[in-house]
Amino acid sequence: MRRIKLDSIDRKILAELQADGRMTNVELAKRVQISPPPCLRRVRALEEAGLIKGYHAQLDPKLLGFDVSVYVMVGLSSQADADLRAFEEQCRKWPIVRECSMLNGQDDFILKCVAADLSAFQTFLTDDLTAAKNVAHVKTSLIVRTTKQEPGVPVPPR
Repeated sequence: MRRIKLDSIDRKILAELQADGRMTNVELAKRVQISPPPCLRRVRALEEAGLIKGYHAQLDPKLLGFDVSVYVMVGLSSQADADLRAFEEQCRKWPIVRECSMLNGQDDFILKCVAADLSAFQTFLTDDLTAAKNVAHVKTSLIVRTTKQEPGVPVPPR
């Protein structure tokens, strides 16, 4: 993937949209100090270049009934590419798994899971995850409190 040359205005646009993807183009243009038409062209170009992958609402899991969040470290019995891809595909099918990242080190994957309660998570753990093909070991860590949850990446001014 090739790097895209960004100027300071592009970086301001990215930072502002990352902080609030719902603002109007007029408000965005005002914040980055350019007029609305070129601002919209720049946003479209950033989208087309793949720098802006989408716009999402950040939901409150607890208000939606998901009181339990857990990090799960998973080790597979085989690290053959086909087996790694099969596990990733399985993770995509489990709604309880919200994030799945392959690791380099002692464990092969880390999952972030949400569940209504500990019983629901335990059911997923025993019926689905540990029963899945190629899963050798699983370690769980219940999230007690999240101090910082900053989406995206830091966008330096230049």
